[in-house]
Amino acid sequence: MTVTVFMNPSNPQCEATEQELTRLGVRYVAVDLTQNPSTFEQIKDAGFKQIPVVISPNASWSGHQPDKIRQLAQNLAA
Repeated sequence: MTVTVFMNPSNPQCEATEQELTRLGVRYVAVDLTQNPSTFEQIKDAGFKQIPVVISPNASWSGHQPDKIRQLAQNLAA
């Protein structure tokens, strides 16, 4: 299962999300939006208002959402 985190490395919410995913053993691909401006535009066009944006096959959200990260980790472990 692929989890993608669209992020900015200097954003504290992005950093916290990555740390939580790593702590819970969730493998993910990080996409640095500062290096991918067209992807950033696509994220905004999709309606996401803040970063990070986390996309998995069963869920997507924006912002640092510890409860959703824990739920994602539980779903992946099942």
